[in-house]
Amino acid sequence: MIAFWIVLAALVVLLALCIRIVKQYEKGVLFRLGRLQAVREPGLRLIIPLVDVLHKISLRVVTRPIQSQGIITKDNVSVDISAVAYYKVVDAAKSVLAVENVAAAIDQIAQTTLRGVVGRHTLDETLSETEVINANIREILDETTTEWGVLVTLVQLKDIQLPDSMKRAMARQAEAEREKRAKIIAAEGEALAAASLGQASDTMMAHPLALQLRNLQTLVEIGVDKNSTVVFPAPLMSTIGELGTFLNRESAAAARPAPKAVGNPNGSSVGTGG
Repeated sequence: MIAFWIVLAALVVLLALCIRIVKQYEKGVLFRLGRLQAVREPGLRLIIPLVDVLHKISLRVVTRPIQSQGIITKDNVSVDISAVAYYKVVDAAKSVLAVENVAAAIDQIAQTTLRGVVGRHTLDETLSETEVINANIREILDETTTEWGVLVTLVQLKDIQLPDSMKRAMARQAEAEREKRAKIIAAEGEALAAASLGQASDTMMAHPLALQLRNLQTLVEIGVDKNSTVVFPAPLMSTIGELGTFLNRESAAAARPAPKAVGNPNGSSVGTGG
């Protein structure tokens, strides 16, 4: 009876050593006596204990953060840039045979590639052309990782840290740019206003009554507020001035002395004009 239980326990242990379960998102790379035997699909798989070794390789997309790197750009500006890379294994056998540790290899090559690509761009290009830089890094990584059976699906710059002095300089540059645009807009407005005023003056010169109507409208606008200001339009003031000159001329003519009569031999008198 004891021997039966011993044999049963040995069979259970042997069966446990023979059975391997490969999950749906994995593939199994089977080595027999150190030689690559086959790639096993997901499911229940049997191996020979002490002879076979089954490596399970995940085919899911892996997110690999790229540590912040101190990089000097093409225009000699020091920046700290971090990124993130997304990759997945597409050939399970190559990922085991070609590289010892896929994650560590991707991390190291991504750091050096990030430093090399950003170093070929100026600061302005790094800030404005991130999509181009991401594509360049991904292409360079793909050229190397294809031999490892790994596909880099996406690379994104995550954070760009600038020195404080550069932040202040960029802030001053942005402020100067806004002031320039404001002055240009104000100048364009003045030009449009001057053109409109010129057209209005031409219309008023062709139609004098329009100027009088505009004066009346101005008086109405001023009279809305409760104030004691009295405004006389310029044409009215000129009319008053002309009326005063006329009255002064009439007064001077009335104040002149009457002409004297001069006698002649015929008994008539002739007046001398003033």
